[in-house]
Amino acid sequence: MKNTAKNPFADRLEAFAAYLRRRGIVAAVVCGEANQKGLVGFGCDNGRLCVPAAAEAPAVFYTDFRYVPAAKRVAPWLKVCDIKRFGPASILRPRTGAFRVGYEGDIPAVRYQRFGRMFRRAALVDVSEKLLLLRAVKTPAEIAKVAAAEALNDRIWSEAQREIRPGMTEKDIQRIIRAWMNALGDGEAFETIVCAGANAAECHHVPDGTVWKKGEPLLVDMGVRLDGYCSDMTRCICGTKGRRNGIPSRYDEIYTLVLAANRAAIAAARPGITGRQLDAVARRTISRAGYGKFFGHALGHGVGLEIHELPVASKRSKTVLKPGMLVTIEPGVYMEGELGVRIEDLVLITKDGCEVLSSSAK
Repeated sequence: MKNTAKNPFADRLEAFAAYLRRRGIVAAVVCGEANQKGLVGFGCDNGRLCVPAAAEAPAVFYTDFRYVPAAKRVAPWLKVCDIKRFGPASILRPRTGAFRVGYEGDIPAVRYQRFGRMFRRAALVDVSEKLLLLRAVKTPAEIAKVAAAEALNDRIWSEAQREIRPGMTEKDIQRIIRAWMNALGDGEAFETIVCAGANAAECHHVPDGTVWKKGEPLLVDMGVRLDGYCSDMTRCICGTKGRRNGIPSRYDEIYTLVLAANRAAIAAARPGITGRQLDAVARRTISRAGYGKFFGHALGHGVGLEIHELPVASKRSKTVLKPGMLVTIEPGVYMEGELGVRIEDLVLITKDGCEVLSSSAK
């Protein structure tokens, strides 16, 4: 019986092949698991996805016996071959002159050298940026999966808050969150960040034996993986230390400022704005209050099969946001030895604005 299953990423795959034709590239070899999954729905650590430029030629996935059954089960629309057959003769038409082959620029040097020996007459062309831009616009099914992961992240944060308490170490709190992620989802999308008190000034602090003291603020950056897709969110428990006679501390001042920057950027997120322009909205809010030098990272990044994808909202990003893109909004202020505040939401760019996918209270 003829297999009638359809690749859910067929449009993306066809757009990639069309790009290869425009660049005069005869075929591309895709090695990254996330890029493979984003084109044909399956990927593995010993796979070579060969995408020919010719519209009539099918993509072929080469792998070893360990992954062949899974590839056929997960992606029944995909032509799967033994990786021993991978090579120029199997994926390229006979050619007498030079030609161009696409590859991902972030592959290990040893693999690049191996490709160079294998495709001796080929010019190797980095196609990474196009692959990542194609993956940045999510399909409706992908959006639903990321939204489900983000909703689960909200639930896990709610459950964790019932268990965590002053007197616990950062590692204790991390373990509680991780346990919920393993119980309800597919584990962590990244190592959960837990920062007690002044440790939050290290924006990517590694949880350690620091005890969370009563009244101290706590910062948690967390994301659960669900059905292959990631989520991401940062929340702060503000604490009460530093207040005198009801007068807000500097922490309260900074928290209010970061929250204003977060809300301003969410209000500005829409199709047509560049990542640089969106970053500037939040950065202006913080800079006008005199804390610009304490906001040292980009405003946000894409989320999907990987925790960091395109688009990027940064000072240098020229990427134009489009409907279907997902981006985090995470302004922060970090004052070494004193405090750190980051508030992060994940938003979906819609046809006329954005939708905030994270719903935990801020």
